[in-house]
Amino acid sequence: MLQLQNTMTRARDAFEPMKGRTVKMFSCGPSIYRRPHIGNYRTFLWEDSLQRYLEYLGYDVRRVLNFTDVEDKAIDEAQAEGKTVWDLTNAVADRFFEEARGFRIKLPEKIPRSSTSVDQAVLLIRKLLDKGYAYWDQCDVFFDALKFKGFGKLFRLDLSKWPKKKRLFRQDTYTGQRWNLGDFVLWHGYREGDPVFWETRIGKGRPSWNIQDPAMISQTLGYTLDIFCGGIDNLWRHHDYNIAVMESVSGKELARYWLHGQHVLVGGKKMSKSLHNIIYPEDLLSRGCSWEHIRYYLLSTHYRKRINLTEKSLCEGRGKLDEIRSRINEIISVKGHASANKGKDSSVAEKLIEEITSGFESAMDDDLDTRKALGGVAKTISRLHGIHASGGISPKYSAAIEKRLRKIDSVLQVLF
Repeated sequence: MLQLQNTMTRARDAFEPMKGRTVKMFSCGPSIYRRPHIGNYRTFLWEDSLQRYLEYLGYDVRRVLNFTDVEDKAIDEAQAEGKTVWDLTNAVADRFFEEARGFRIKLPEKIPRSSTSVDQAVLLIRKLLDKGYAYWDQCDVFFDALKFKGFGKLFRLDLSKWPKKKRLFRQDTYTGQRWNLGDFVLWHGYREGDPVFWETRIGKGRPSWNIQDPAMISQTLGYTLDIFCGGIDNLWRHHDYNIAVMESVSGKELARYWLHGQHVLVGGKKMSKSLHNIIYPEDLLSRGCSWEHIRYYLLSTHYRKRINLTEKSLCEGRGKLDEIRSRINEIISVKGHASANKGKDSSVAEKLIEEITSGFESAMDDDLDTRKALGGVAKTISRLHGIHASGGISPKYSAAIEKRLRKIDSVLQVLF
């Protein structure tokens, strides 16, 4: 049975969806004021492998990945570049679609955007105001954090440090892994000269980042999910804000399973603009990598472990994948009536063919351990290749190996 490390429980929990074989899954998508880097794509890739593995197991996955296209950062970036927010974010979205295709990321047919869920955000804010969880301050609306019982429960925030004097945080986001001990903004009321705003039932303005994900989730998947996943940075403020908003409105648990992936480091440090160490896909493509090489490299470490990207480790990953694919091609190219050795080689080959599937599933069931899954496939293929070299792989075995590997590759997307 699939076991997932659940951030909410801090335990390895057996996966069991709410309703039969249907899985509702939400992935925090990119903020498209800037293009995603390799660290962002690592998150999208392990989420992609999760969706694909659930489908491999026979689940019907209803997944939503969103675009954040209206927030403080997007507005500031657009103004700095002399563009409209829409020109800026549409160009980044187009680049993301292109790169996602390169990585073989299976995207949902429809991707909601902040700008397409404004009415839903207003509906949520009105409900929060009616229930007393939200209040007006000047022309903005804030969420009264301490009104929500269990605020900060995902992060396990120490509320004993909460200041006695009320504090209001008006920005969409704040830099660093820190907690804003106070009330967070839900609605930016219109101020003279604001470049982006809507006329709504609560007045002119725009929804803050903190209400946008709840709006897109409730609009597309409802108020309850099976899986909510994203990068580790979301543990600071963002996901607990989502929980507070959604559960205050619905009175129901937002998600049963919470998954968070770790960073890609460069030179032992997190990628950042200030350190000038951000790496994009084309930086690795220009070094001779293929999209499959990069996907393999990023999946070769468990999603909850950090990756320190170096030239050496990247080259080693390329070499490993090339060797695996070369051996697979040799094994599955057996044609005609080549005779397989009977006896020991034959029985070993049959056992190894079974292990291709059982080893893969065992690794993936262990909290989506793609590192172990890829390593297991490589080891088994190496042994089968040795039997092949001695003439012990018949066309029958070759076809069976290919069939199993192609099914596995419906998840991994790097073998063929």
